[in-house]
Parts: sequence; C-alpha cells; structure tokens
Amino acid sequence: MNDLRGLVDATGEVSIRDQCELLGIARSTFYYEVRPETAENLLLMRRLDELHLKYPTFGSRRLGALLEADGTAINRKRVVRLLQTMGIEAIHPRGRTSATGAGHRIYPYLLKGLEINGPNQVWCSDITYIPLQQGFMYLVAVMDWWSRYVLAWEISNTLETDFCIRAWERALEHAGRAPGISNTDQGSQFTSEAYIEAVETVGTEVSMDGRGRWMDNRFIERLWRSVKYEDVYLNDYDDGLALGRGLGRWFADYNRIRPHQALGYATPEAVYSDPSAHGARTMR
Repeated sequence: MNDLRGLVDATGEVSIRDQCELLGIARSTFYYEVRPETAENLLLMRRLDELHLKYPTFGSRRLGALLEADGTAINRKRVVRLLQTMGIEAIHPRGRTSATGAGHRIYPYLLKGLEINGPNQVWCSDITYIPLQQGFMYLVAVMDWWSRYVLAWEISNTLETDFCIRAWERALEHAGRAPGISNTDQGSQFTSEAYIEAVETVGTEVSMDGRGRWMDNRFIERLWRSVKYEDVYLNDYDDGLALGRGLGRWFADYNRIRPHQALGYATPEAVYSDPSAHGARTMR
C-alpha cells in the first residue's frame, strides 16, 4: 500500500480521486496524516473506546471514574474533550456519534412496526472511532438490515460527510440497486444536505433514529463490537494504510465465512445473495 500511495501524483492532470480509484486504494489513505494528539492521549482514547463498548450508557463522569480506578489521574474536562474528538456519547438520551448539524432537517423514524422480510428493504449506516498506534481514524459502514451483509465501508481521518457518501455510493454500486429505506442516527454527517441528496436521488426513503431510540441501529452497533474485539484491538494497526488492509480482510471474512447465530449459522453473504433459501418474503 505504501508503494501504491507513492504512485499518486498530486500535481498531475488526473484527479487524486481518479488515481486512487485506478490504483485500488481509498483516497482517505492517501491523505492520512498522524493526528496531533500526544501518546498519552491516544492511550486514554483507546481505553475510553474499550470502556464505551463495554458500558455504552456511561457518560463522562462514570468513564472518568473508571479511568481513576485504573490508576489514571484525569479530570472530567479532559475526558469530555477526548470523547468529543472521538465522536462518542452515551447512548441515551440520544445517538453515539456527532451531534445534529445546525439547521439540518431531521427525518422521521420509518421502521416502527415495519416487518422486514428480505434484503434491500432497509440499509443502515453508522460511524465509529478506530484507534491506531500513531493516531486514529473513523470507520463508516453500510449494512443490509435483514441479512447483516456489509455492502460497503470507508475510513477517514476526519468526520466530514464525504466518506459517508462514498460508502453509500459504493454500496449502491455493489448491490446494483437502491434500498427502500436508509436508516441512520441523527449525526451531522447523515443529516447534511449532501448526504440526504445522495440517498433521495435514487428513490430511497430517509429514516432516522429518534431521541432515546439507540437500539434502532443495534445491528451495526454489534458490528462495531465485533470488528474492534476481533480485529482492531488485536492487531493494533500502526497507520491508516495497515488499517485499510486489515479491515478489507476482516469484512471479507465477516461476509463470507463467519456464521451468524441469528441467521441460523449461515453467513451474511449467503443470506443476502440467496434470500428465498433463507425465508425471505415480499415486504408489505
């Protein structure tokens, strides 16, 4: 990946985006730079990420108390700042990632009472923080609600909307069609005009988790737990290039090899690609 990144000519006539696409690397890996956090803060942020996965309802006071119990002297103001940098909040009374953008429209929740019987009826998306040895990045994924199949994912070193749109467009390309509904939280990336336009222009309805409805995106929350405990924490990636390489392997195994108890121990890819064999019905 380092060699491939070196082939990108930032001064050339071909855009960086097109060059990265031709080389098969994510544009975010080309732009990746080490975040300006101290080594001590990076260790604290990794520990906070682990604690948040284990105790998702804990706010800054309780998380700070757990760090104190670990023997780390830290004040609440510092905990709050690090959590904000990571895009983490307690799961109630509202979502876990970034706050709603000022002036952004909030869409209603469309899944209440809806019987989801097959693939491509509902896709869900979310963002999570990923610790690295020399910084951190953010990961977004687009998942088919019914089959748990991950259609696309992207990494970025910022919480800007672009990488969420790229993941959405890659999911559309991979599926060859648009879903009926796209469900997300109310984070500013998903309420932005650009993201909403990308969803609605293909005929997909927009659904957003309401306040206090953190369980609505529970399937992708479980995905974050799995990818971190089974891959990110174990491998302790050095940089974005290594992370992208490792996540590529993990998501391929997740979709094609890893059996899911909730799917009758079938794989997400098997359920998504052959829905009739796994009880799919037409959605009413």
